[in-house]
Amino acid sequence: MLLEVKGLNTFYGNLHAIWDIDIQVHEKEIVALIGSNGAGKSTLLKTIAGSLPMQSGEIIYQGERFNPGHKRKANVMVHKGITLCPEGRHIFPRMTVAENLKRGGYIRQKGDMEAGFDRVYDLFPRLKERDGQMAGTLSGGEQQMLAIGRALMSGPKLLMLDEPSLGLSPLLTEKLFELILEIRNQGTTILLVEQNAVSALSIANRGYVLKVGHITQSGTGQELLESQDILASYLGA
Repeated sequence: MLLEVKGLNTFYGNLHAIWDIDIQVHEKEIVALIGSNGAGKSTLLKTIAGSLPMQSGEIIYQGERFNPGHKRKANVMVHKGITLCPEGRHIFPRMTVAENLKRGGYIRQKGDMEAGFDRVYDLFPRLKERDGQMAGTLSGGEQQMLAIGRALMSGPKLLMLDEPSLGLSPLLTEKLFELILEIRNQGTTILLVEQNAVSALSIANRGYVLKVGHITQSGTGQELLESQDILASYLGA
């Protein structure tokens, strides 16, 4: 078990955003979180990443337990091996591709940094071609590649992707999911939040369905794809 979340509750101000969440993520899995806008998917990722405090519950990562008494910070969790690639990319538009990637690898030593660049450029050859280009001038697809590449530069054990296909064409989306599979095949565990439920579940080992802050269904990717509730919600069947 790489990650286990038990009875997690998180608030935005007075808003109870996620309720008694229980999830498990095993090493070298892709676990998909699907649900409508406002279901609490991003809140869950931010809480795991340390960007939001938990009100109650427990997060267990590699056997280390975190509860509301721990003052977790996102940079501490990055050092422990958890990296979040946020919705909306949030690249640095006035920095070059290489400078953006270097920011993502700030915790690495020099030799590891070079290995990080090699890995990212191998996964995303287009970024190597754009190495010295300002990130703000990249296409939407290239910016998403850069956001994922920057997250990979820290060498995470758990990579959390929040809506990586948002705004991409169907062709680019298909290519992106192939790359997510490749990242998993290289040994990185992935927790994936996606509106594109069918594509996400097609590559996921397991999945969870969130609705208004609650988990309403869970199962293997294939089981959820065959669920009548999922078909009705996401395919209009």
